[in-house]
Amino acid sequence: MAGFADIVERERGLRRTLSAGRMTMIAIGGAIGTGLFLGSGFAIQLAGPAVLVSYALGAVIALLVMGCLAEMTIAHPTSGSFGAYAEHYVSPLAGFLVRWCYWTANVLAVGTEVTAVALYMHFWFPASPGWIWIAAFSAVLIAVNARSVNVFGTVEYWFSAIKITAIVLFILVAGYVVLGAPSLLGGGHGSVGFGNYTAYGGFLPKGVWGMWVALFVALFSYLSIEMIAVAAGEAADPETAVARAFRATLVRLVLFYLLTLALVLAIIPWPLAGAEESPFVKVMRAVHLPWAAGILNFVILVAALSAMNSQLYITTRMMFSLARAGDAPARFGTLSARGVPLSALLASSGGIALAGLLSVIAQHSAFILMVSISAFGSLFAWMMIFITHYRFRRAHQRPDATPLRFRMWGFPATTVSGAVLMAAVLITSAFTADFRLTLVFGLPLLGLLSVLYLNRRRNAARPSSSVRGS
Repeated sequence: MAGFADIVERERGLRRTLSAGRMTMIAIGGAIGTGLFLGSGFAIQLAGPAVLVSYALGAVIALLVMGCLAEMTIAHPTSGSFGAYAEHYVSPLAGFLVRWCYWTANVLAVGTEVTAVALYMHFWFPASPGWIWIAAFSAVLIAVNARSVNVFGTVEYWFSAIKITAIVLFILVAGYVVLGAPSLLGGGHGSVGFGNYTAYGGFLPKGVWGMWVALFVALFSYLSIEMIAVAAGEAADPETAVARAFRATLVRLVLFYLLTLALVLAIIPWPLAGAEESPFVKVMRAVHLPWAAGILNFVILVAALSAMNSQLYITTRMMFSLARAGDAPARFGTLSARGVPLSALLASSGGIALAGLLSVIAQHSAFILMVSISAFGSLFAWMMIFITHYRFRRAHQRPDATPLRFRMWGFPATTVSGAVLMAAVLITSAFTADFRLTLVFGLPLLGLLSVLYLNRRRNAARPSSSVRGS
């Protein structure tokens, strides 16, 4: 479409050097982070063993999002991604809101990951203040993102490789314990096996409501899979890369999340799985393998750094897209000699400062506070992806439209169902104490952004009106 070609042109300048292999690992790596390794403990406390249903439903929603994004991204590969699609197929205001809300969410999510990093470092250095680790690791990852997209892609590839290898090894060890050698646990951990799913208050100890509320944490765990669509703007072969990443993510998300959580719940009684330490580390402590807990804690640290690395990348590109659209200061749309939007990167590091502050004044609740306020923008963006996809498909059903090379299955039922589920999750947050801040923060943000957009458009139109009047 000619109109979208204008959007692609204005975002030109980024280097298209990411290979299909790196794109696949980026997609998987973005979805395996703190939400699985630390957030799952909090979700287990909300739902008990029924958390498996929460994560399964979250996986369905995530895969629907991936399908919608794959279809639109293969048709229009650009770093503005779903923000640019919303601008073109819904309205310029929708594009403005999606980009700014998503940018805000991920800036805060960077703070969530670095807050988790500080928690993980307490495993080895229990007396050290968290802000030291926040500052040190943040400096390293900002430097990685400032270097070039190739450096980012290489680092993220190996981060993801470490995570995937560790999860596979965890599945093998935990599966061996559950199915063949429960004696490895020794005493003090209760019985081992799938009987733990019903031994402590039944499969639904917190009821259907607890299972539904845990979906919020499950979706937070899956957030960042959408970064594959943003990275497509710097892919050497976007069509091949996105299609391959979509297929890989389909299988591995279900395998890694559901299988690992099923094994955790079979080994550690759900009342013992809390958010003060990863349930995965608790399993390794229980197994009594030498150094196992320390090694896994290192892997979980890598997972948090990987997610933080990804979020710095995605927020930087979203700010770049905002600037090139004229919706943010122009300096954020400038590129370094290596093709990196450095000013946008520095602006996107603001969540780190907030995380450092929270780690000092609210050390024990910093993580869940950052989750609740950061989630709105991403959940809103996911809902808008479904709405945009509906408009996108309708536009491409016209006789003169270009044929689509990839199609989401089940349209329109799957797209409409995804939008309704996302709206329901956002509304649910208003009725849960832990996540009430999501809408308390998010709705005023939407209102403020809408006022800023309309005011800016009114000011931009004023000179032309005066000229016509004269």
